[in-house]
Amino acid sequence: MSENKSKLAVKLEAVSKSFGTVQAVKNLDLQIDSGTVFGFLGPNGSGKSTTMKMIMGLLKADSGKVTVYGTDVSANSWEIKKIVGYVPESPRLYEFLTGLEYLDFIADVYGLDAETKKTRIEEYLDAFELENRENEMISGYSHGMKQKIAIIAALLHKPRLLILDEPLSGLDPKSARIVKDLIHKFAEEGVTTIMSTHVLEIADAVCDRIAIMHQGRKLSEGKPAELRKEAQMPDSTLEEIFLKLTGTSDIKEIVEALGK
Repeated sequence: MSENKSKLAVKLEAVSKSFGTVQAVKNLDLQIDSGTVFGFLGPNGSGKSTTMKMIMGLLKADSGKVTVYGTDVSANSWEIKKIVGYVPESPRLYEFLTGLEYLDFIADVYGLDAETKKTRIEEYLDAFELENRENEMISGYSHGMKQKIAIIAALLHKPRLLILDEPLSGLDPKSARIVKDLIHKFAEEGVTTIMSTHVLEIADAVCDRIAIMHQGRKLSEGKPAELRKEAQMPDSTLEEIFLKLTGTSDIKEIVEALGK
């Protein structure tokens, strides 16, 4: 079956990945259209991060095929990285630099000209309310401030594909809402976002489509409303996962902000 490369952003065909005796991803099939905000939802160890790293070429699949905008990732991982903005679950920043120095460095890596670099850095620093903190050392930043810098760094080169691993971790409700609004604005411009979360309410508030992951497998996929209607599955696995992922009191304010 032929595929519309201009419409299809990501395609996984029977993709598997193991680490020693642990099979992290098991025979995963997936298609994500351009301009979609797609969420991987599942507990820690479900295969979310491994899948996202294979999509951008940081990990190579043991078997199967991963394509991004029609390009085979295993054969062209360097080209894929140029069009991807990535925020890992635990970003490692150069903490001996100031926030501005770090963003300036990242912009240079992507080859942005001086005017574009200055404009975009100022725009995002203002959006995330860091405009008066950019000359402070990153080592002195709070976890939330470091997360903001990591997100800004991923956006500077205007990627076609955003890969965000637990991107709202450590953010205050207002900043979480800013991230949501930016993601949806980019989607209108055709940018595809793939994000992971272990919180059902966050996925529901941000994503167009969600894949439920558990022990390396995709249990279910669909729009949030469709998944909400999902009922009985073998051994009530889906129900058990939903119960694990809901009712977390420490993200209540974040969820309320995202829903506004």
